[in-house]
Amino acid sequence: MGGPAYDCLTNPLGAVRFSFGNALSSGYDPASSHGKDWGVVDLFRHYFSDESAISQVPILDLSSIKWVQPNTLVRFRGMIQDMLGNEFYAGAYKDDSTWRTNKYSDVSQFPDGPSSETQVWERRLLYCVPVPGRNQWTECSSIELKNRFLDLTGQNREKRARVDEEMTDSMDSNTLEAGLNGSPFKKMKAGEGTSSASECQLPMTDGVPQSCVIPPATSTDSLPCLVKVYDSPESDLKLNDVVEFLGVLTFDPNTMMDMDSPGDNSDDFYEAESVQMPSGKVPRLHCLIHRKLETQHFLHSSSLLTELKSPQMFKEIRESLMKHLTGLLGNDHIAAELLLLHLLSKVHGRVDNVAVGKLSLNLTHLNKESMSIFGTQLRDALKSLLPFTQSIPLTIEYLNTASLGPKKDYGTNRLVPGVLQIADGTHLILDETELQPGTLNSVGVENANLLKNLLECQKVEYDFQYYKMEMATDAQMLIFSEGKSNIMPADMVLPFQPSQVNPLQVITPETAQAWRCYLATCKSLSHSIGQELQQVLENDLVAARQTDRSLGSQDLSRLLTMARMMSVSYGETSLSLEHWQMVLELERLRKERLK
Repeated sequence: MGGPAYDCLTNPLGAVRFSFGNALSSGYDPASSHGKDWGVVDLFRHYFSDESAISQVPILDLSSIKWVQPNTLVRFRGMIQDMLGNEFYAGAYKDDSTWRTNKYSDVSQFPDGPSSETQVWERRLLYCVPVPGRNQWTECSSIELKNRFLDLTGQNREKRARVDEEMTDSMDSNTLEAGLNGSPFKKMKAGEGTSSASECQLPMTDGVPQSCVIPPATSTDSLPCLVKVYDSPESDLKLNDVVEFLGVLTFDPNTMMDMDSPGDNSDDFYEAESVQMPSGKVPRLHCLIHRKLETQHFLHSSSLLTELKSPQMFKEIRESLMKHLTGLLGNDHIAAELLLLHLLSKVHGRVDNVAVGKLSLNLTHLNKESMSIFGTQLRDALKSLLPFTQSIPLTIEYLNTASLGPKKDYGTNRLVPGVLQIADGTHLILDETELQPGTLNSVGVENANLLKNLLECQKVEYDFQYYKMEMATDAQMLIFSEGKSNIMPADMVLPFQPSQVNPLQVITPETAQAWRCYLATCKSLSHSIGQELQQVLENDLVAARQTDRSLGSQDLSRLLTMARMMSVSYGETSLSLEHWQMVLELERLRKERLK
């Protein structure tokens, strides 16, 4: 089929062309296929069907871009920040009587002459960035990947050279600049695609088509990537999805600067962010296969995930994590219990405008002094436990000036990202302890409403100028404030009552990894309530309503969510009477503090 797996790694285009030749001999017709996959996807899925094989593929980032080679196989892990539509390209052409393909490459080739046959195919363009708020522990060791990749490259350099020579000897011809008369490729340069009809009508900006202008990346320490997708239904990938793309890397190494050298060139790499996307500054990845990522995929050792099956293991890890959280919170055990339930929450259903499963937490009685101790420690701890975390200061100045919601810029035909364009599963800390009296301007009011809507409905409003659209999301929200927050009405409010400041514990990498695996596994568990317990819950909720007439449907729904989280925190997929009673007792203690 394409040779050993490392051939696919170091010479993926050779495998593509080899399989194309096999498909032609089996009756594949480029003239009528419209670019439909001829077996390449299955070929690469077969070779990279397990984690050990995938782990040999370098991950594209600011470090690896210095040593990975063009036209080799790479992975890019990131969030889809913008969807740039489709582009046309010369997918196949006839060289004499033999069909050749340009699929999965930027450089389109075909022979001269008006009689040559060229097939115009289509591919999707996705602008992807590293996941906003991604924490350092989720990143693979660049040195380890580099050594592994260079070892493979060295082992197969001679073989790859022979394969490349065989594959490309018959493909030497002029690039698209020689174009066919009347072809949509007449003015298309090598390495570029032709935009769809609507994009072709866009005006120019300083000599650059506005369809090429891109928004700034999330930060200057992240590497964006233009991913070109083939043979995938449009419904398969959507905005803000976290995806791992495996495909062929193309970029111009001649324009890549030394990222370590100081001076004027230090900002050159990001010039593309405000101008266009030359392949030497925003790498392209021609996607062969992809998969959506969950938290488990960011754990470097998945062995513990398979071992976390017995309730005893869940209980032991839960106890050690609870001890850690309680210590960070000054021995406030109730706060630690509620924090754990909060960390395990996720939206698992939607009914009208209600996001079922969300569980935001507001810790009150915090000021600047206590935040500098407990808030800082807790923020650092969550960074070491969760894959994506961000902090937002709730001050008048920040709300009046920040760009929280994404906005469409029709001048550049791009979606300009906002702070709240985040991936599902992101944890947000909102610090209200430095909020001073002041007046919100129109931007501040809009930002406050955006945050409140995210908290209550788990939706973010995207501004498309002529209309606004709400996009569903799933964010855990933890609010620190002196009194009960009026800006962010959380599901659970608890006055924070630490009894002492504990010294910071040294956490071993093995322990931290066990906690991460525990949290990821608990969140992924399905859950149900048995029929025998449903009547008990119904009676208890009716009794609670009779005792406290202020209880509404949201309070009762919150209790059920807390029960679900309590159950999965022990590794259980079905609610037990013991865990339900633990939740009722925890709720009683929480309300006592509110009096």
